[in-house]
Amino acid sequence: MTWNNWVRQIHRWLSIAFTATVIANFVAMGWGEPPAWVVYSPLLPLFLLLFSGLYMFILPYAAKRRSARGAGG
Repeated sequence: MTWNNWVRQIHRWLSIAFTATVIANFVAMGWGEPPAWVVYSPLLPLFLLLFSGLYMFILPYAAKRRSARGAGG
């Protein structure tokens, strides 16, 4: 499995973890005032999703730049 495939797979699992923590947050809010660790628990997967998503967003542009540099040289 290549590095890009690993990042995509991790991104998918992070999205599941993020969704689960958001659902748990809403359930906890339905029972009353949740503790701070429940309220802030979606932030870690969200930031990791941000970095993996930005990496995947930049991939096509980096590939174009690499191929253009290789063809011109």
